[in-house]
Amino acid sequence: MRNNRLQVMIEASILAAAAMVLDILPSIKLAPNISVSFAMIPVFIVALRWGWKAGFFSGFLWGILQIVTGDASILHPVQALIEYLIAFAVVGVAGFFAPRVQQYITSQHKVKALGTVIVALFAGTFVRYFFHFIAGYVYWGSYAPEGMSPVWYSFVINGTTGILTFILCAIVLGGLFSVSPRLVENRAKQ
Repeated sequence: MRNNRLQVMIEASILAAAAMVLDILPSIKLAPNISVSFAMIPVFIVALRWGWKAGFFSGFLWGILQIVTGDASILHPVQALIEYLIAFAVVGVAGFFAPRVQQYITSQHKVKALGTVIVALFAGTFVRYFFHFIAGYVYWGSYAPEGMSPVWYSFVINGTTGILTFILCAIVLGGLFSVSPRLVENRAKQ
């Protein structure tokens, strides 16, 4: 059991670093405030492989790396907490679906497993961008164009980014999973 925990922590840490590297790569810029990236995929892999605790840990590390490397846009300490520590950590919500994904992989139900992976990706993305929406309204609302509500501004920016990021991550991870379900398979529990 002890070696298993160590393996989880090592994988979560390495994949948090991989998420950071993917986040540094150029993303798809659709507007000044809307960019789409597949950097969440490593955290999703940890969450689907090891569960929500490992997913939260990996996402939290990724958020810390964002701050430490200076890649974070910080207006206020509470905003940094919400947008970088909490929002990145809750990507691990996808890990709540890990037992079902593992069950489907073990019983050779690849289509059901893929469907569950997609639902897990949506859940993790939705919760992350919900926190970005809150911070967007409270801390970034003053950047809304004149005459536009800060709530609507945050909803449009974060909603668009969240939906497009989910679609990109679902395509990439769905493709990877279709080719090799072992990517998220947890052999330690078998």
